[in-house]
Amino acid sequence: MKERIEQLREQLRYHNKKYYDEDAPEISDFEYDRMLRQLETLEEEYPQYRTEDSPTNRVGGSAKFSPVAHRYPLESLHDVFSFEELCEFLEKIDHVPCCVEYKIDGLSVALEYEHGVLVRGATRGDGVTGEDVTENLKTIAEIPKVLTGAPEQLVVRGEVYMRRSVFEAINAQRELEEQPLLANPRNAAAGSLRQLDSEMTRQRRLSIFCFNIQNGDELGLTSHVEALDLLKSLGFPVSPRYPVYTDPQDIIAEIQSMGESRGELDFDIDGAVVKVDSFAARARLGSTAKFPRWAAAYKYPPEVKPTLLKDIVITVGRTGVLTPNAVLDPVRLAGTTVSRATLHNRDFIREKDVRIGDTVLVRKAGEIIPEIVGVVPEQRPADAVPYQMPRVCPVCGAPVAEDEDEAAMRCTGAECPAQLLRNLMHFVSRDAMDIDGCGQAVLAALIENKLIASAADLYKLRAEDVQPLERMGEKSANNLIQAIEASKSRDLSRLLFAFGIRHIGQKAGKVLAGEFGTLDAILEADEEQLTAVRDIGATMAQSIIQWRGQEQSKHLIAALREAGVNFTGEQAVKSDKLAGKTIVLTGTLSLFTRKQATELIESLGGRASGSVSKKTSMVVAGENAGSKLKKANDLGIPVLTEQEFQALIQEDN
Repeated sequence: MKERIEQLREQLRYHNKKYYDEDAPEISDFEYDRMLRQLETLEEEYPQYRTEDSPTNRVGGSAKFSPVAHRYPLESLHDVFSFEELCEFLEKIDHVPCCVEYKIDGLSVALEYEHGVLVRGATRGDGVTGEDVTENLKTIAEIPKVLTGAPEQLVVRGEVYMRRSVFEAINAQRELEEQPLLANPRNAAAGSLRQLDSEMTRQRRLSIFCFNIQNGDELGLTSHVEALDLLKSLGFPVSPRYPVYTDPQDIIAEIQSMGESRGELDFDIDGAVVKVDSFAARARLGSTAKFPRWAAAYKYPPEVKPTLLKDIVITVGRTGVLTPNAVLDPVRLAGTTVSRATLHNRDFIREKDVRIGDTVLVRKAGEIIPEIVGVVPEQRPADAVPYQMPRVCPVCGAPVAEDEDEAAMRCTGAECPAQLLRNLMHFVSRDAMDIDGCGQAVLAALIENKLIASAADLYKLRAEDVQPLERMGEKSANNLIQAIEASKSRDLSRLLFAFGIRHIGQKAGKVLAGEFGTLDAILEADEEQLTAVRDIGATMAQSIIQWRGQEQSKHLIAALREAGVNFTGEQAVKSDKLAGKTIVLTGTLSLFTRKQATELIESLGGRASGSVSKKTSMVVAGENAGSKLKKANDLGIPVLTEQEFQALIQEDN
């Protein structure tokens, strides 16, 4: 039993770290709460195995900010997981009137006001000591910074959260930028509030609901509802509903009603909070070492229901990723009717062995997107066959790139409508065609107004076409057209990178442009000729061949040729003086910028590397060179000053 208790503690510590420190939970709150409840029960049954550092005695993760001792303890709530447990709680408090509120799924904070001015804000931490996040909290527009008619001292407790609509908008942007998506609104809010840069917190557009006045009894308040009304009058956002009931059946009905409303809310809830309304009754009931005896949190269980999987349809995201989605017989979950659920990716379908015609188990559990958690094998039709992901994009018909090491499958179409915005953002970016003034908002407006449908269409635009767009104007329109015109003369290496060919980055673009000289030569080269080029492997060569063979790519190239875009590159290799040599730059250079030195090395046939190894040919060291210089000396690798390097490359030139 001791081993079982220790095992539970280790699991809870691990999940605490994932939840609080990394904002990347691996299990649901419901599963975590169940595990914690199991540990609490075992520690009560076997008190000889209790320890001070048990997760049952501690809450929260490690600190990033200055510690703050709370004036008033921020107690956690006792969780109940069934209406039977809730009725037991109500019986213990003698069925006194209780207020019922949404349990917002966010991060608890305390706000301290002196003479109506916000002076400090802190996270809950362990309830006794939190983290000072005042500057970050001040970025939340809904938190009043100055109060009118407030008491001299006011301590308010609230829950910081991220609206679902904001969460979805942020993830849409992160998808475009190929950044990892945020897991859910709760963790997005927690991670945002604990950013060291308060500007990052501001950009996340967090919200708050305030649910308690910590020093309410000192202010002469007599009830929780009275405190909420005061908060509301002072400009604090409070729970949209907080009715008071005495009859347990009325309380249960309200909790059920709140649960049914979950799908209509713009914020996540994971339960309902039942609190004794009277402050006098609260004082009489008191608290345990960890929980107030006058409140309980009813946690909604994850709803899992069976339904028929009628079909699997594929959607193509803005980065070209193919996502399978289940079409279901409609089923009621968490207050909404669900007829679709995500199947995530190819590996998920394989792992669950999901087939069209299966009876599947679906859950929502407070999350935004319903998902399939399993299959009922005994109800599988005899003719159901394993599902195969498509080999071509369902939107544009281009081949799908599949990597056995990745779960994602991507459309490779150069002009796929589904990923048009993302492709254009890459095409106009600084390291590609570098079209100034052509940011995401402008591109989105051009697409929305049907002015462009591919990168080549940019070169057909006229100032009078773009001037009517929002926040454009005559001067901005002319500047944009001039920037587009100027991009026609960019080097071939930039165009190759701008195409977004899989595995072909900036460096490969430079190498190919320098070796072949023209785009036509690259289009005609076979695999052997491509792989003969330094740093171009078989995978890259095959990617080029596949890309250039597609009709969409041929159409794009033809349209760019007609627009007058440069298809010729500078001969990158001026000589072979450094051919076969790997050179590492370190320290502060004075004769060259780091970029200039790298380009010079590559133009002479060498390879610029970022790390020193036995294969390094030489190290060029500027001022304040550090570990790379030491490693070069340890390995006996020649070290040159900038002047010596310059003399070397000028020999016989």
